[in-house]
Amino acid sequence: MTASDAGASGVRPAAVSARGWGWRHAGRSAPAVHGLDLDIAPGERVLLLGPSGAGKSTLLHALAGVLGDEGDDADETGSLLIDGVVPRGQRGRSGLMQQDPETQVVLSRLGDDVAFGAENLAVPRDEIWRRVHEALDDVGLRSAGGGGLNADGGTGGGADGGPDAAGLPLDHPTSVLSGGQKQRLALAGILAMRPGLILLDEPTANLDPAGVLEVRDAVGRCLDKTGATLVVVEHRVSVWKDLVDRIVVLQPGSAAGSAGSSVGTSAVLLDGPPDQVLAEARDMLIGAGVWVPGYVPATRRRTSAGSGDLLLAAEDLAVSRERPRRRGFRTVLPVPVQSGITAQVRSGHALAVTGPNGAGKSTFALTIAGLLAPVAGKVSAAVELSEGAGIDPIKWKANQLISRIGTVFQEPEHQFVTGRVLDELMFGPRHLGHGEERVDELLERLRLTHLVDANPYTLSGGEKRRLSVATVLAAHPRVLVLDEPTFGQDANTWAELASFLSELLDAGTSVVSVTHDQAFSAVLGGAELRLGPASRGGARQEAGAA
Repeated sequence: MTASDAGASGVRPAAVSARGWGWRHAGRSAPAVHGLDLDIAPGERVLLLGPSGAGKSTLLHALAGVLGDEGDDADETGSLLIDGVVPRGQRGRSGLMQQDPETQVVLSRLGDDVAFGAENLAVPRDEIWRRVHEALDDVGLRSAGGGGLNADGGTGGGADGGPDAAGLPLDHPTSVLSGGQKQRLALAGILAMRPGLILLDEPTANLDPAGVLEVRDAVGRCLDKTGATLVVVEHRVSVWKDLVDRIVVLQPGSAAGSAGSSVGTSAVLLDGPPDQVLAEARDMLIGAGVWVPGYVPATRRRTSAGSGDLLLAAEDLAVSRERPRRRGFRTVLPVPVQSGITAQVRSGHALAVTGPNGAGKSTFALTIAGLLAPVAGKVSAAVELSEGAGIDPIKWKANQLISRIGTVFQEPEHQFVTGRVLDELMFGPRHLGHGEERVDELLERLRLTHLVDANPYTLSGGEKRRLSVATVLAAHPRVLVLDEPTFGQDANTWAELASFLSELLDAGTSVVSVTHDQAFSAVLGGAELRLGPASRGGARQEAGAA
């Protein structure tokens, strides 16, 4: 792309420069990043790799100008500049898509949310809505012809606000989007801003296989149009290898020297063209936990399992995150996102819940876990699981539920309740009166021992996910319900988590996982419950399909 082409798009590609840059989060003894020396030329496309906890997300947040609100205890060293200026002083120069897209949804209607960033940059109104439609089309959330917003932001008529063959209307409520759809929504908002630096943190982690390619191609089209600079963090190299110019591999900050020290190894472990880095340093990358193409880490093999005792059953289940509404003297039930679901959860067996984004997988998981009431049908607990608490999990008290069914949400932050990792792990056992003896084992097995005094909200995405799993396991539930459990994991932590869950299955625990990770499902084995597109209904599990 020529400079004149970039100028015609209204985008000026950004240059990035780091000299000895480092950052230590408040309350942490070791830096997240230390001694970073890095130059990224305008228009360059960089894939940022490294093990979980290497500071990749910290660097992206710094480039977006959103670090620095942690108080006096946080510590920054060296310099990090965009076009020679500190990132915090450049409003709109970069656009960041965070690991948790939930945190980026700010408005109640889809079109308004995509337009938000561009409006704050004072883009002309007609141009904003042209960009909104284009961005939604690029990420696969195509705006429907009717029922959307007009160019002036007003609501049109003719649609009920639900998804159809034409896509989602611009007045579609953001509150009912799936995690994968929110991921696309966040990306669309960034594309509509036309930033000179696009920062993507695990942009395809919660997407189905088709959505992964769709989002990657959308980013590619945007870069071709605008010439913007790209820094993308993704554990799986194969998705982005052919789109980027360079691969930069970071090592953990603690390995690069202590905070405030000028002595130590550079934060950059490897830097070069993708094919060269992958060819010359494959073994080193595998050792660092990088998902190199064609590599699947070895995991513990499951022992053969019997039929298992029935613990939970879903019969002709219809699910929705919306609640019934009162209209006069009538109760109006919500329209289910999925219906006709029949499934069984057995002791010592895994159940993989799969299907396209927006099919209701997470909603089904929350319903079978006793956290959402069914729209129709029922969820029943067997006597062996209920142990006197009753047949209906939605009616169980909190302490009855967490000791029987443990749920790991798609967004780990939603279940953190304390300001310290150790307190987070001890919270459930202390309320139940048992389980504290298991905390040390969980810390070690899930690589969290060095983080016991850290604030859970300052952890990397992969560390947050492992902590959320550990907090649930500390309560010794008979059934585990995990939503995207391998999100944010490097190859090494992925293998450890999968092997640990394999052990729990052999010990009789049931594992229900909402996942797009076929390799993970293969390790756990069991059955597959595949949900079709939303609102088409009728899903039954298939034994051995996983």
